[in-house]
Amino acid sequence: MARWRGLAAFVIGHRKYPAGQSYADTVGNAVAGDVVYAAFGTSTGISPMLVPLDGAATTLRNASVYSAIPLPCTISGANSIG
Repeated sequence: MARWRGLAAFVIGHRKYPAGQSYADTVGNAVAGDVVYAAFGTSTGISPMLVPLDGAATTLRNASVYSAIPLPCTISGANSIG
């Protein structure tokens, strides 16, 4: 039950989503406009370019290998274009 905001573009399936897109790990946790991707519901499936938007996402990030990496403050560069 985690929600995230991407600070970089992500390719999921055959579609590329731009930076700033919000993601949820389940349909029940998603709000309008979220992309649902179950892999973002595990501490091994997340990226260092995902900002937690709720308590569950914060817990997953803290349990991941990225917990010590500070979150970037800006979205920039070619990797942000969807």
